[in-house]
Amino acid sequence: MKKLIAAALVAAAITPLHAAENWVASWQASPHAAWSEQEFVLPTGVPTVLERQTVREMVRISVGGRHARVVLSNRYGTQPLVIGEARIARAEPAAAQAHGVVLTFGGQRSVTIPPGAPMVSDAIDMPVEALEKLAVSIYLPQRTPLTTFHWGAQQTGAIADGNLTGEAMPANAQALHGRALLSGIWVNTATPASAVVAFGDSITDGNGSTPDMDRRWSDYLAARLAKKGIAVVNAGISGARLLGDRMGVNAAARFEQDVLSQPGVSTAIVLMGINDIGWPQSIFAPNEAPMTADRMIGAYRQLIVQARARKIRIIGATMPPFEGTPIEGYYTPAKDALRQQVNRWIKESGEFDAVADINALLRDPANPARMRPHYDSGDHLHPGDAGYAAMAAELAGVLSGVNRRH
Repeated sequence: MKKLIAAALVAAAITPLHAAENWVASWQASPHAAWSEQEFVLPTGVPTVLERQTVREMVRISVGGRHARVVLSNRYGTQPLVIGEARIARAEPAAAQAHGVVLTFGGQRSVTIPPGAPMVSDAIDMPVEALEKLAVSIYLPQRTPLTTFHWGAQQTGAIADGNLTGEAMPANAQALHGRALLSGIWVNTATPASAVVAFGDSITDGNGSTPDMDRRWSDYLAARLAKKGIAVVNAGISGARLLGDRMGVNAAARFEQDVLSQPGVSTAIVLMGINDIGWPQSIFAPNEAPMTADRMIGAYRQLIVQARARKIRIIGATMPPFEGTPIEGYYTPAKDALRQQVNRWIKESGEFDAVADINALLRDPANPARMRPHYDSGDHLHPGDAGYAAMAAELAGVLSGVNRRH
């Protein structure tokens, strides 16, 4: 009897702690490797080195929770990355950014992130609301090459000298238009929640949307689903490809870390492939051979089989039109024919769990090779705010149908 009582006491001490934990990814920015100006035509837009400086990044989470964890990344680092101090605060009002909660890692305020690794903070006793805007401040006390970053954040951060994690940023702080270290925020929800991961390229990353206004299609979708307790996180990387590396590694190489291993993930939405078609023989990849439908379909099938093995639903999205883009060599009639061929497979093969026909949604009825003017950001490749809002509405409907079937 004494042994049974002792066992019951041990179970009572341990079980509630774990039973109360419902961690789900609520925000994400996929990390990728920085490049030099000699390697690629586009600038990174972030400093190459940081030293004795504070980086402050703004995010809007999707679902809220009783506690939060912050995820930092040194995925493409070649040396240990020393974090001197980090804090999380409410971003609004602006004065709140000067306060916040100190992050700890295994109980320590300072931590060293090994090369190639993420670092997840201890749980923070700071309740956060759905769609709340937060500020994460990170102080780097040592010379730190910025080898891991996220290009094109559509969100303006700041960099300033000294440890300002618990202070207001000065008016002359350097603007940060990418992301330097922050890769995720998880929340501990009151009841079990699930996450939808948006996996894509610059259209998912939000290029063409109004900066600092949270108007990517994933943001609009998050606003629709937050009331249902469903998180939406963005795993888009501008320039991402199914099969090629440069602005991020190829899709299969990052699918595990950016999608399958995200806490609470139940569904992946794949909108990727336009760069596989457009980059070859353009200014981005002038010496690459033209893409083929068979190669792209094989890449989609790899994502499908990996998702199914983890019991994660996978939704395919057709590629929108792109005639008229000013990127030299990106569009040709032959490339558009390939886009339409692959889109037919996405729609008709039945291999995805569901399909969102983004091409049909965004194309101009008068010229199907071009985007509808109302939805076009102006570069004829990326939607603007109205286009992203329409995409979110379409995807919300597709997700609703998938959920009813399951």
